[in-house]
Amino acid sequence: MRHATRLVVAGASVLLSGCLATQSQLKHVSDVQGQQLANERAARAASDSALADQLGMVRGSVDSLRTDLATMRKEFGAKISMLEDGLHFAMPVNFDFNNAAVRTQDQPQLQRFAHIAQSYYPGSKITIEGFADPAGSTRYNVALSARRADAVRQYLLAQGLTGNDLATVGYGKTRLVVPGASHDQPGAELNRRVVFVIESRGQSTVAMSQDSLTSSNGR
Repeated sequence: MRHATRLVVAGASVLLSGCLATQSQLKHVSDVQGQQLANERAARAASDSALADQLGMVRGSVDSLRTDLATMRKEFGAKISMLEDGLHFAMPVNFDFNNAAVRTQDQPQLQRFAHIAQSYYPGSKITIEGFADPAGSTRYNVALSARRADAVRQYLLAQGLTGNDLATVGYGKTRLVVPGASHDQPGAELNRRVVFVIESRGQSTVAMSQDSLTSSNGR
């Protein structure tokens, strides 16, 4: 009987030790999990705070951009529409017949465009598209429209627009605003123009929805 009692006591001691060890292990696991949860909450709070700050900055930039675009429409008659990857600017930047020089009267809107591109679309690709009226051969007009786009590019560079990839292309007498109008005919000046396409690929680019633009323009 004494041996039996000893075995029972010994067994009880083993069980008690096992329970105490298990409780200690569970407490350790619980502490680790609690610390991990606290770390995750702290990281989430920091991320949420940074995101809130970022959204606040973007919201302010969008408001400023919307104001600048509205000013361009009102002062210069710019027509701005949304493309899949950016914005299409059609402004009254036109040229004299058979001429590729930037006119004095068109410089203010180019200066404003340079400001917008620098402020809201740093690093984005900007394509300057040149056009011509239908007078002359197709080959000649393609070259003339390319010279017009290049002249505008040089003017924008002179305004300090150096942080963007400025590309040029000449489309000649395609996409006429007033079909058939050339020389001094009504509407011919509208055919001798450049337009801009901003591809929104810059890291600081402000994305605008079509609803924010509130205007449309066909190409």
